[in-house]
Amino acid sequence: MDFQIFALVMLFLASVDQGLASCVVDSFTVKEDFEPQRYAGKWYALQKKDPEGLFLQDNISAEYTVGDDGAMVASSRGRVTLFGFWVVCADMAAQYTVPDAGTPGKMFMNYQGLASYLSSGGDNYWVIDTDYDNYAITYACRTLKDDGTCEDGYALVFSRNPRGLPPAIQRVVRQKQEEICMAGQFQPVLQSGAC
Repeated sequence: MDFQIFALVMLFLASVDQGLASCVVDSFTVKEDFEPQRYAGKWYALQKKDPEGLFLQDNISAEYTVGDDGAMVASSRGRVTLFGFWVVCADMAAQYTVPDAGTPGKMFMNYQGLASYLSSGGDNYWVIDTDYDNYAITYACRTLKDDGTCEDGYALVFSRNPRGLPPAIQRVVRQKQEEICMAGQFQPVLQSGAC
């Protein structure tokens, strides 16, 4: 009887350890052979997992362009609530660099708000997956825990169509959300055309 309890405890601990290992940020895969030129164009956020602090709340869209030098830039827009009551459409701009040419889906994003009340800074910008024509899921971890899992991160599910994704693609997106340990943490993003 004691051996059975010991075996169950060991099995439980092994499954907990396996679960933590799969949530180590460095173990997440990104879109293999990511192609910025195919990614370029307009995207609409359909779902998001917010980071800590101020973040665009709805009507989020982003327009990506790639320059002659291959560098990607973006302008994005969305509504944000300031001071708890003031709702405004905010514009952001970002420039992307690829630290490792062997992993072009892992970029670093320098961003700035185009108004004084918006923040500026830099985050990882990982394209977890995309088919370029319908959907993209992006991920950023701002702060890592000592065990390599994410303390403060965010992710967005984008679509080329502001009205949504077909069921087959929704299943792919849910699977990718599980792979980045954010299943059940996403909220829908309203796309009413307000911005």
